[in-house]
Amino acid sequence: MTPPAPVSRRQFLSLAGMLAGTAALAACSGSAVAGPTARPLQFWHLLSGADGVTMSGLIDTANAAQNTYAVRPTVLSWGEPYYTKLAMAAAGGRAPDLSVMHASRVVGYAPGGLLDPWDVQRLADLGVDESSFPAAVWEKGFVGDDLYSVALDAHPFILMFNTEICERAGVLDSDGRLRAVSSPEDFLELARAVAGESEGHGLSYGYLGDGAQMWRLFYTLYTQHGSEIALPEGGTAEMDDDAALASLTFMQQLLDGEIAARENDYQSAIAEFATGRSGLFLTGVWELRSMQQQDLPLDATIIPTLFGTPSVYADSHAFTLPHQSSPNPETRDLVYRFVADILKGSFDWAGAGHIPAYLPVTEAPEYADLLPQAHYADAAEYVRYDPPAWFTGSGSRFQAEFGSAVQNVLLAGDDPSAAIARFRSRLDTQLRTPNPANPRGGAS
Repeated sequence: MTPPAPVSRRQFLSLAGMLAGTAALAACSGSAVAGPTARPLQFWHLLSGADGVTMSGLIDTANAAQNTYAVRPTVLSWGEPYYTKLAMAAAGGRAPDLSVMHASRVVGYAPGGLLDPWDVQRLADLGVDESSFPAAVWEKGFVGDDLYSVALDAHPFILMFNTEICERAGVLDSDGRLRAVSSPEDFLELARAVAGESEGHGLSYGYLGDGAQMWRLFYTLYTQHGSEIALPEGGTAEMDDDAALASLTFMQQLLDGEIAARENDYQSAIAEFATGRSGLFLTGVWELRSMQQQDLPLDATIIPTLFGTPSVYADSHAFTLPHQSSPNPETRDLVYRFVADILKGSFDWAGAGHIPAYLPVTEAPEYADLLPQAHYADAAEYVRYDPPAWFTGSGSRFQAEFGSAVQNVLLAGDDPSAAIARFRSRLDTQLRTPNPANPRGGAS
């Protein structure tokens, strides 16, 4: 394995500047008390709300099942504050033993020496290897030849639907699942049929002021063309303008006031679907638990393949090793054991809507009875993450920049071609900007 690059004084000072104004510690919590000989493990994550409760349960179970380690979780504010604090801890020699990152953010941290690589053989000895994960999810953990993250899940953008409304609209098949469609025209026809039976709109999709929501749908549609966006270090963005144009144009067509509201923000879309006034909902799997609490007649599916190539936007919560200059071998070994224990016991993680990444969990017979999660589990085979670059990924400014470039295409019917050109220009500007977490001074 390639040793991480040392953290330079320049890098440390740059990160210190980034830290100014970030949120403070959100919460700290102990976990189940292990035996008196258990070695404490410091674990940072950014999971709050229902996700945080579920993670606490997984940690408690792992702690209680043995007496060699006792994991002590620290919960920090989601988004940029978390990533800045994690980078500062690694650069300043105060890193925890283990952390959770979005897989899409790892590429910006690994080349700068802020993360240590995983020992693939040690993981394999514990039953965690390439065969245990969907190919795209496992491969996302690598930066170059080294594995820097081990995914807990995939959390894709999906399509939820109200089964009663969709049944009235005649868009369910004989198994009660949403009828298969394979083209933009087919989906528009289906959505109009659902609109005819809905009190509000056929489809709830909230995007106003939310670049992430715009990006999630756009990149799903764009990659369904068999294309991806490449962001080469020091170069210019490589993007299929025809695929981008077709994707944005289709998004415009959805927002016609009948299929979906042109002026919906995310919370308005949630409220519309949750109160039974729409039959379809484009959202992330993380909203499943809140929708189930509304006692809706609910099912969910992978977003239909409308442009030829099965593909869905997603990210993963992934375990990472913040850089330590002299990690304690016994502590590091126990970190490996803890991660393996969590992966093998991650069935309950599906309760939060996420797709557990560890295949023995999703391929177990009992998972088939977990509905509607089992109906979209195959999305993990088709995930597409943000194009790798130091400035992309969940919680980054990249998705906000995309939203700023394209929002008026959806809201006011502006020219999609001009929006694509704006977005490309912003990408090129970012590609010329050095990665502050990279001591070599260039983008990673």
